[in-house]
Amino acid sequence: MFTLLLNFLIAQLNPVTPPPQEVVQPQQVRPLSGDLDKVTVFNSNSPELVLKEGILLSTFPPDGKKVPTAHLNFPLRGRFDIFAHHVAKAEPPENLRSLYLGIILHNPGAKSVKVNILQAASYLSQPDAPFIELPPFIPNPLGTVFAGPGDRVMSEVLRGRRQNIFPAQIIIPPGQSQMLLNLPIPVKGLTPPLNGRSTFMRLWSNGRVYAASLAMFAPINADGSERPPTQQEWQNLLDNGELSGPRDKIPTPPEETGKPRVYGRVAGVASGSQWRALLVDNPQAKHLTIPKPGEVFSYALSTLPGGSLGTGQIQSAPMLVRYPDTAYRAHGNYGIQYSLKLPLYNNTQASQSVSVSLQTPLKEEQLSQPGLRFFSTPARPVFFRGTVRVRYRDDKGEPQTQFVHLVQRRGQPGEPLASINMKAGDRSLVEIDFLYPPDATPPQVLTITTKP
Repeated sequence: MFTLLLNFLIAQLNPVTPPPQEVVQPQQVRPLSGDLDKVTVFNSNSPELVLKEGILLSTFPPDGKKVPTAHLNFPLRGRFDIFAHHVAKAEPPENLRSLYLGIILHNPGAKSVKVNILQAASYLSQPDAPFIELPPFIPNPLGTVFAGPGDRVMSEVLRGRRQNIFPAQIIIPPGQSQMLLNLPIPVKGLTPPLNGRSTFMRLWSNGRVYAASLAMFAPINADGSERPPTQQEWQNLLDNGELSGPRDKIPTPPEETGKPRVYGRVAGVASGSQWRALLVDNPQAKHLTIPKPGEVFSYALSTLPGGSLGTGQIQSAPMLVRYPDTAYRAHGNYGIQYSLKLPLYNNTQASQSVSVSLQTPLKEEQLSQPGLRFFSTPARPVFFRGTVRVRYRDDKGEPQTQFVHLVQRRGQPGEPLASINMKAGDRSLVEIDFLYPPDATPPQVLTITTKP
């Protein structure tokens, strides 16, 4: 009896929050036209939490390496990207040594290789970009609004910037290697002692290179202070080390659909850095007819198995090489740029007010109702946190470029990125660009609405 009474009193003090009420937005969901390009992406995101130093991802040949299975033997050349997103934690809590992240490039050829660093950024969660609470919609013209290192990195690269810690070019002599990154993830002085670093680079090489991302605890000087690892120490880890740990959850094989799906984290080389789409009525059309007044349609974004919103389209970048215990595709498409053009056309005999929004509906493979499901009060988890660039002409015909920072929780409809008044017969081009941010959860949709 006492236990029942105690449970009753606890329930009164902590009433169960009723689940959010669902709202269905009746509409059509369309697959996204276009496709990913063929730019290769070195994608280092597994293990995300690094407690054991070692190899995070290596595309080097296995020859002469102590652990051949840790090397995927995949050269990079021309345009390629490097993405790395890892977390350090004091384990045990009194071990406050910094974890260093190293990225090394090697030129296997007989001639020097030039590697141009086109855009690049690398930030820590603490102190560079802490996860802070932000409103759902904030203008971000200068790139000063962000929450989390992945959010900040993608905003910088979207604006075409190269952080000043990166040179414009490195030259790698024949048969030599060079460090592209050698930066710490410190945990000392943090509560809890946990920190993360996100890095993204767009590169161009005039010859073949191999790449590796590595994790090493800071070497200690005689006076007890930390120092960065030397290139020789990184090279020794690459040659003699094994895969870093702890390993993440093993992903569910694509053919197994009857049980809860584990997507896994990515460690490998993916195919595709940008998805360009011209959104028109059909492949032969040159415009996108706006919805009828009071109606809506959407285009699916960052779809994945189990979350294609009835389109049957999987946008996750395919893996060219990967470790067997990591993701089969680059689900979430972290760092991939979506560049969407909407040549809107008002085919009615009256002026119409049209808006374009990014939204985060409830994830479904097949739509259980004739439309997208949202919550009347969005759930707590943040599913999208990043900056979107919007370009269009205003009511005076003046070109506008706006950067908007969005925070969307699961089931959040979102606010319009752009609202355009279109006269009868008017045409108006709207362009949307964003890099899919780390720590976001797919899918999203781009929604076009005509006011009643």
